[in-house]
Amino acid sequence: MCPGSFDPVTLGHLDVLLRAAGMFDVVHVGVAVNPAKRGLLTGPERVGLVRAALEGSGDPRAERVVVEEFADGLLVDHCRRLGAGVVVKGLRGGTDYAYELPMALMNRHLAGVETVFLVGDPRFEHVSSSLVKEVARHGGDVSALVPPAVRAALVSRLGENADAPGA
Repeated sequence: MCPGSFDPVTLGHLDVLLRAAGMFDVVHVGVAVNPAKRGLLTGPERVGLVRAALEGSGDPRAERVVVEEFADGLLVDHCRRLGAGVVVKGLRGGTDYAYELPMALMNRHLAGVETVFLVGDPRFEHVSSSLVKEVARHGGDVSALVPPAVRAALVSRLGENADAPGA
């Protein structure tokens, strides 16, 4: 299970998802939807963009990835329903590790679900969904940070400023 908000999915996310698919027979991507938080993209839009990113990757490992939305309950409860005993999380650096470690320990405590940390590709160490949205909002070029379908969705949602090369 690879959980996340994916608002929007980035090339860093895609790297982790595909590498996880190389390690496991099936990888479930849980697109987390928190009704209390208002993201840029809806849950169904994010699910569709993750699927489009995987399909557009041309990577055969993408066939082993199942993308679904989940909104209610704990991650470990969702893992139980799926029979998933491992959570895969990508790490960009020490800050991510410090944030993810307590959750990993709690998931093990609650349900015996282990967490595998994958070190992200250094090319994407600076890439986060929040920064991508901020750059796109101000007219910066995000084409090297997100899959083409995501760039198109950002342009559609934020206007043409989101696609101004070099801005």
